[in-house]
Amino acid sequence: MFKVLISDPLSEQGIKSLLDAEDVQVDVNTGLSEEEIIRIIPEYDAMIVRSQTKVTPAILAAAKNLKVIGRAGVGVDNIDINAATKAGVVVINAPDGNTITTAEHTFAMLLSMARNIPQAYKNTTQGEWNRKKYLGVELNNKTLGIIGFGRIGSEVAKRAKAFNMKVIAYDPYLTEERAQKAGVQMGSVDDIVTQADFITVHTPLTKDTRHILSTEEFAKMKPGVRVLNCARGGIIDEKALYQAIVDGKVAGCALDVFEEEPPKNNPLLELPQVVVTPHLGASTVEAQENVAIDVSEEILHVLREQPFKNAVNLPSVPADVMEKIGPYFFLGEKLGQFVAQITVGAVQEIVITYSGELTDMDTSPLTRTTIKGILSYNLGEGVNYVNAPHLAKTRDIKVTEQKSSHNRGFTNLITITLKTKQEEKQVAGTLLNGYGPRIVEIDKYSIDAAPEGHLILIHHNDRPGVIGRVGTVLGTKGVNIATMQVGRRDMGGDAIMMLTIDKQASPEVLDSLGELEEIHSVTEIDLL
Repeated sequence: MFKVLISDPLSEQGIKSLLDAEDVQVDVNTGLSEEEIIRIIPEYDAMIVRSQTKVTPAILAAAKNLKVIGRAGVGVDNIDINAATKAGVVVINAPDGNTITTAEHTFAMLLSMARNIPQAYKNTTQGEWNRKKYLGVELNNKTLGIIGFGRIGSEVAKRAKAFNMKVIAYDPYLTEERAQKAGVQMGSVDDIVTQADFITVHTPLTKDTRHILSTEEFAKMKPGVRVLNCARGGIIDEKALYQAIVDGKVAGCALDVFEEEPPKNNPLLELPQVVVTPHLGASTVEAQENVAIDVSEEILHVLREQPFKNAVNLPSVPADVMEKIGPYFFLGEKLGQFVAQITVGAVQEIVITYSGELTDMDTSPLTRTTIKGILSYNLGEGVNYVNAPHLAKTRDIKVTEQKSSHNRGFTNLITITLKTKQEEKQVAGTLLNGYGPRIVEIDKYSIDAAPEGHLILIHHNDRPGVIGRVGTVLGTKGVNIATMQVGRRDMGGDAIMMLTIDKQASPEVLDSLGELEEIHSVTEIDLL
C-alpha cells in the first residue's frame, strides 16, 4: 500500500485516479508548516503540491520513503529540484494541462483589447453611455504575429485563423514544413514587428527572450499595433512598452503577466489603453482539474514502476547503469548547450555519436540529457530529461544516436552534430582524468576548453597580431580573460579562438571585437 500526501487544495475529481486505486492511501492535509510536514513525511511514498507548499531540503532530508513529488501545474519554483535529485526523488509536473486554457485566455484578451471591452464595461457601469469613445478594430484580415510557436502558440494560431487573420509565426525550432502544415507564415522576429497588427508572445523566459520586444522593436512596429503577453513577465520590456503607448505607436496592450507580480507602482496600470488580468492564464476549472488528473496518473506510474513522462529532474536509471554513465551527464548537457548557441537556423537533425568506452554502455539516458541541453537553450525550463525526445519529435527534429570505433585517440568521446537548412555545426567533448569535462573539437578545429562559464568563440584569419588585438579590446573594456585556446587546421588559414571571461560580455564589447581586422565572427556562449 502506497501512501500519498496531498498538501495543497486539489479538486476531488482531479485526484480520482488516486482515490480509486486499491494500492494507494491518500491523505489530504493542507496548510501544514514546514515543521509539521517534516514530522509526517517519513511515512509517505509520494507527495502532491501546488504553489503553496514549499518543498525544502529539510523536508526532503526527512522524507526517507519518498519516491516522487508531483506539482499540479507547470512551474516547480517551490520545489528544491537539486535536493530532490540528490535524494533520488523524481519531480514531475503537468505542462500540458493548461495549454487550451492559456490559449483561450490569450484570445479573450485579444478581443477585449481590440474592442475596448473592459474600459467600456467600467464606463457603462458608472452610468455613462459613450459609444463613440470606445471605437474598436476588427480582427478580420489583420495580421497576428506569434513569437513562440509551441503548444500554446500553435493553439492561438488555430483560433486566429478561424477569425480570418493572417498569422506570422517565429520559433527557433519552427521549420517551413511545420509552418505550412499549421497554415501559418514562418518569419523572423523582425518580420513580425514590422508587419503585424497584433503581436503575442508565447516563449519561455530565457536570456535570449528577455525583453525580446524592447525600444528597438517598438520603433519598427506599425503605428496602431496592439501587443499581448500571457506567457511570462519580462519577455516584453515594460518601460519600452509604456513609452511606445505614450508616444502613440502602440494603440493597446493586454497583459496577464508582469516583471514584478503583483505589479507595484507600475505606470502601465495608469494608461487607459492597457487591459490587465492577475496571471489568470491557467485559471479555469478544467485546467485545474486537468493538471491534477495528469499529475495523479503520473504519480501512479512512478509508484508502480511503470513508464512515466514529465519528470523535471533526472529519471530513475538502474544503479549499475548510473555508475558507468553518470559522470558523462554534465559533459553531454553542456556540449548540447554549446552547440545550440553556435548554430544558426531551425534545427532539423541531431546526430549524437559515442566513441571509445561509451560504445559498450547503455547511452540512452545520456542521449536524453544531451537533447535536453540542446533544446533548453531556447525552451528554458519547459524541457526536461524525460520530455526532451518528445519535444524534439513534435518539432520535427530527427534524432540519431550512433556508436563509432573512431575515438580520435580519446578514451571516450561524445560528438554532437546539429543540422539546419543554413548550416551544419559539430562539437566534440571528452572526460579527461584529473581535468574533468573538456571540449576538444569544434567544427574539426582541435581545441581544449572547459565547457563552463562565460565564453566567446571567435572565427578569424590566422595572422600575426590578431590575438593581441582581441586582448587589447577586452582589456580596454574591463573584461578579464581567464583562459584562451586557439585552434587551426592550416598555418595562415582560418582559425578559431575560445576565450573564457570572468563576466558576461556586453553587446558593445562583442561589436568591438567583430569590427577588428581579420575577424570573421564573434559568438557569445553562456554555460552556467
